[in-house]
Amino acid sequence: MSSAQAQIGFGTVRHARLSPVRNAFAYPGYFLLLPLRSMAAQVPGAAADLAVNRRAGISFFDADHGDGRAPAQGGALAWLDELLAAQGVLDAQGEVWLHCYPRVLGYSFKPVSFWYCHRADHSLAAIVVEVNNTFGQRHCYLLPSPRWGQELRASKAFHVSPFCAVEGNYRFRFMFTPGRERTVVRIDYDGAAGPLLQTSVSGHLQLASAAALRRAFWRYPAMSWGVIARIHWQALKLAAKRLRFFGKPPLPSDFVTR
Repeated sequence: MSSAQAQIGFGTVRHARLSPVRNAFAYPGYFLLLPLRSMAAQVPGAAADLAVNRRAGISFFDADHGDGRAPAQGGALAWLDELLAAQGVLDAQGEVWLHCYPRVLGYSFKPVSFWYCHRADHSLAAIVVEVNNTFGQRHCYLLPSPRWGQELRASKAFHVSPFCAVEGNYRFRFMFTPGRERTVVRIDYDGAAGPLLQTSVSGHLQLASAAALRRAFWRYPAMSWGVIARIHWQALKLAAKRLRFFGKPPLPSDFVTR
């Protein structure tokens, strides 16, 4: 992530439930990795050929993140800076890289997005994990002073799956290969009885050029719909296995969990 140019990553999402029944899947796909400060400052080439806040086959919209504010109000980056300041993270003045799914043909569902917030010296000041559930709710986990490859923990505070209680904790690991051309994010979830879920998102990165975006679109033309369809398909499989169902609890009192 040394050069501030929009990247696209082609890779795989893996998910495994360990108990009380086993269920695992792996799906190919792609994601974006965007240098938001450079894009906001309109640094030449920062957004490459990606459509930003305008309709296209593959696009990025500020309104899909944070509190949904429009570009005229500073967009998602202004929301993030306010969140960091409210949480006492005052040194994230360097580049902010957003790892997220795009809109495809105007539609997007983003189960999780990762904000890599750097200091001016390029070291990590914080990582914000932005989570959306299928009920239209959103919550953030703030991981202060992280390091690449380090295991980071946060207590689970937000309802995501009706087959998991709001208890236990997450273990995060964020990894890049030395040349920054491949990234892996691991999220393991431990419930009250021990390890329950293992999840990873990995991909090989390249410039989000017009050719790469076309290849992504034609290889996975219904990716956004596929994400939400696969979530419901896996839920049906778990329901058929008579896994315990947990109703939607109230939202946590705080929008951010540290």
